[in-house]
Amino acid sequence: MNAPAVAMTEHANRRSGGRLGRKALRGAPVTSFPTLVREIPAYQMVPDEAVELIHQESLSILEEVGCEFRDDEAIALWKAAGADVTETRVRIDRGLLMELVSKVPSEFTLNARNPERTVRVGGKNSIFVPMYGAPYVRDLDNNRRYGSLADLNNFHKLAYMAPALHSSSSVICEPMEIAVPKRHLHIIHSALKHSDKPFMGIVTSKERAEDTMAMAGIVFGEEFVRDNPVLVSITNCNSPLVWDATMLDAMKVYARHNQPLILAPFALCGASTSASAVGAVAQVNAEALAGVAFTQLLRPGSPQIYGQFMVTVDMKTGAPMGGTPEAAQMMYLMGALARKYRLPWRTSGFHVGSKLNDAQAGYEANMLMHAAILAGANYIWHSAGWLEAGLTCGYSKFATDCEQLIGWYKYAGGLPFDDFKEAMAAIREVGPQGHFLGTQHTLEHFESAFFMPSIMDFNSFEQWKAEGAKDHDTRGREKARNMLADYEEPKLDEGVAEGLADFIARREEKLPDSVS
Repeated sequence: MNAPAVAMTEHANRRSGGRLGRKALRGAPVTSFPTLVREIPAYQMVPDEAVELIHQESLSILEEVGCEFRDDEAIALWKAAGADVTETRVRIDRGLLMELVSKVPSEFTLNARNPERTVRVGGKNSIFVPMYGAPYVRDLDNNRRYGSLADLNNFHKLAYMAPALHSSSSVICEPMEIAVPKRHLHIIHSALKHSDKPFMGIVTSKERAEDTMAMAGIVFGEEFVRDNPVLVSITNCNSPLVWDATMLDAMKVYARHNQPLILAPFALCGASTSASAVGAVAQVNAEALAGVAFTQLLRPGSPQIYGQFMVTVDMKTGAPMGGTPEAAQMMYLMGALARKYRLPWRTSGFHVGSKLNDAQAGYEANMLMHAAILAGANYIWHSAGWLEAGLTCGYSKFATDCEQLIGWYKYAGGLPFDDFKEAMAAIREVGPQGHFLGTQHTLEHFESAFFMPSIMDFNSFEQWKAEGAKDHDTRGREKARNMLADYEEPKLDEGVAEGLADFIARREEKLPDSVS
């Protein structure tokens, strides 16, 4: 990181809950916070011996049971690397596995079209990323309905305006009115047009991944995107122990372009894993490591993100649950393993099962974000908007999550001591029975000393009632509406905008209107 970027990061760690935070909460567009550099220690829930036990069992799973790679080219690559291959079953010697995993850089730069919004991933660095993949939205009138392209545009605008979000994601909600074969073009166009932050790719087919890279090439330059990370994409292992052809196709496109992938098993613990938190982690770790290793067969040294999505299953109904203590505990274990391997790692922050932006949503979100921060996660996904186990993105939830992220940003940045001497001088100045409201120290620090949210209400009951007795959900919708009213588009270069429009038009002519 260059010196100005370091200075910006250090400044943000001291001031992120101060002037910038309050300017953002008032609704005015602001510059994004730089990469969050965590200045608090990572918490390890179990001793090193327990981490080593899980590690060794994961290696044994891959050696003895193996993992399915359902793609001919993947099988050929594993054979050439010396793995034990029987049809699509790949058994990977632990030495080979760890040699490949060790090639992944521990940190990388994720470039934005606006260089001021470029971030670092890995090490002590963390970034917050909004949710992904909701077919439904809970709209500004609190109605649950299918998502549209207008909604997706709005969420990309909100992501751009939220200072503590470091990425615009991509499929925050599905634009359901657009035909599936053409939908990816409009998703990526929206992310590139309405925000100048890093974004996420499409992985539902090889061709859609290639289209994503072509559109990124129009914006960043084809030469640049051959080697420099500009987007992150998600690939999920089908637990238990299957990497399917669709995910492997996407992996091949992005890894060969040096674009980072999240290698994340999608585990419903108790259904697609054993009904054991530590047993689930051993399995998911094996699945993730197999995916990470495969990317290094495609392009050694390419940046990748070790990942997991682990939710417990309600053993009465089979429904996935969000912010449970076991989900948090598994997060701590995955963080310890990621540090062991020196891999950047992804988890989820605010993914909840609640249908509404209510107390349950708050309880669940706090359980998981606390674990994500203390476990040292680098790429904290689903950090804004998530409701109903990911089926719905809520406007109110998006706005209130973004406010909370400013607080978490300040929390993880650690306690600064840069004004401690002046604070002690203020005590001597005031003495007993006085107050500090008029001291020079207070006048200089009142805007930056404490996190002061605007959506949360701390007024008296009488003041709250006089202002309409609005609950948190209502205030969140109002905040989202006001942010959208204040939005100003970060314009693309005219030639780039025309190039994207032309590419989309040409591709749409060739693509069918429905899935055959």
